[in-house]
Amino acid sequence: MPGIVGIISPKPPEECERLVNSMLATMRHERFYAAGVHVASEMGIYAGWTAHAGSFAAGQVFFNERKDVALLLSGECFADPSIRTPPVNNERPIGGAKGDWLVHHYEENAEQFFQNLNGLFSGLLIDKRLRKVFLFNDRYGVERIYWHENGDGIFFASEAKALLRVLPELRAFDQEGVAQFLTFGCTLGERTLFRGVHLLPGASLWCFEGGKCRKQKYFSKEIWESQPILSAESFDAKFQDTFKRILPCYFEAESKIGISLTAGLDSRMIMALLPNVSENPVCYTFSGQKQETLDARLAARVAKTCGLEHQILRIGVDFLSEFDSHADRTVCITDGSLGILGAHEIYLNKQARSLAPVRLTGVFGGEILRGVSQFKSRHLSRQLLNPDLAQSLSCAEQEPKRNGQHPVTFAAFREIPEKRFGVPAASRSQVTFRTPYLDNELVALAYQMPEKLRISTVSGSDIIKRNALPLSAIPTDMGQIAEAHSIAAPFKKFFSKVAFKLDYLHSEGLPSWMSGFDPVLARLNSRLGVAGLHKFLDYRQWFKRELADYASGVLKKRQVRQNPFWNSDFVENLAREHARGRRNYMAEIDAVLTLEAVERLLFHDLSYKQNDRPLHFHGAVLTPVRNKTNTSPAKTE
Repeated sequence: MPGIVGIISPKPPEECERLVNSMLATMRHERFYAAGVHVASEMGIYAGWTAHAGSFAAGQVFFNERKDVALLLSGECFADPSIRTPPVNNERPIGGAKGDWLVHHYEENAEQFFQNLNGLFSGLLIDKRLRKVFLFNDRYGVERIYWHENGDGIFFASEAKALLRVLPELRAFDQEGVAQFLTFGCTLGERTLFRGVHLLPGASLWCFEGGKCRKQKYFSKEIWESQPILSAESFDAKFQDTFKRILPCYFEAESKIGISLTAGLDSRMIMALLPNVSENPVCYTFSGQKQETLDARLAARVAKTCGLEHQILRIGVDFLSEFDSHADRTVCITDGSLGILGAHEIYLNKQARSLAPVRLTGVFGGEILRGVSQFKSRHLSRQLLNPDLAQSLSCAEQEPKRNGQHPVTFAAFREIPEKRFGVPAASRSQVTFRTPYLDNELVALAYQMPEKLRISTVSGSDIIKRNALPLSAIPTDMGQIAEAHSIAAPFKKFFSKVAFKLDYLHSEGLPSWMSGFDPVLARLNSRLGVAGLHKFLDYRQWFKRELADYASGVLKKRQVRQNPFWNSDFVENLAREHARGRRNYMAEIDAVLTLEAVERLLFHDLSYKQNDRPLHFHGAVLTPVRNKTNTSPAKTE
């Protein structure tokens, strides 16, 4: 996916440039990626970048007029248009690239500049005037930076595989990271799946100067937590004003914008406040092979009411017939952050890119505004694990509880960058991924929400009714917006949740001990018309039918059965017991197959090699990126 790589080292320039090119090659997953390198060898700085062609970051490296300050950036920064206007010197702009305004504001504000950044990003800023280098990321840590330090210097990259490629000693699992992953489906804090590889904390500002590194943060969440709680009336007024003011920035793009539309409240709020744009966005909804989900039906009505085109992007038969390839690609691109049960993400987002390179979504609105959480234990069968690992899991289960944390703090600084990271990571490999619900202003305001509003949908419903009354007549997946204040609303919401839960149990989440009730559940869902109403990803059923041979084939591999993590006798029976319907072992199958793919693809099968011949990576032929000068990027189109 798009990102940055780099080495800060006193080693010979030729060697560092070769390593940076090798790191960069591992991250060029698509032919439409642009890429380049930037070297300041006199400061021991060697860096590279990849970006979607035509995106904001594709215009880098960003410079000041004298080119003694350079910025490499992954992601996007949002600001008021007046701030983004390039300054003028002697009747001509200083810096002609789209992001040169960022460098100008650094020159004006020094290190205060980083506090003013808004968006999801990571970057490297090289100031030759002060002989300082800054490595930084967004406040939440959603744009990841993996790093490792050894005697040769500091290595960093947006994808862990870039480090594994040039540092073979890192190609091993971190025991505690694996325990966390098996417990929650993610690693926690700065820990990763890989031994000796760490994550840069959110809001990091690491300053390299004179051979030393000053590790600091430019923002503290305590600043937001200390704000006063507003009254319901004051919050509603401020929330509507803020949302309406920030949203136009997310519709600014030189490429066409697609709105990932669902039946939920958060994407509906975006539609209610659509700004005027020169080209109408296209709306789309992800769905299954044939069925019309509630999301698809209601989203089509919303788009039609707004006068916009709507399309359904479906899981095709090729997804299942080529599932092994989709699964490997997903695990590899996301460094295992998204497992085999997320293989549909890249597949569907590739279709989305064919409609619009920019994807605007309402994702994370529930977490930030209503305290929705998916952070829970996977409850893997202890029979799957060897005793030592089972003990580690028991310890890991205690870690991610809120422990008195503010719900917005837990959502923005824990759940989204840790538990939810894999989905946007997979999406970003295909599209520019945007959500207004992580805008700094909106997140800061969420801390001031009174508790009675946090557990309701009143604020969102009011925005829709006040700004787009026809949209309020279209129900969401949890009931009618117009009835949000009525006595009947809670009961209708309850029945909607029951239907959602029944569909979820049928398609994905039936507990193992209830597997014998599966035929009864199937008949009940069929009679109620619930099956496929909310869920179109039938992984539990697919692994009983179409994907049973795939799972069985992987689980029978000698290296899987002999893996010290697993109880080999239990692993051998996993796929068979699931396929026969005796147990729902989807979580266990996902865990074993995902870690098998990580080990195979990232530890043993590093087939992408840097040499004088074209680079090959998962079917794509890549041309090595070569540095041309020390002050300007070398690009390969």
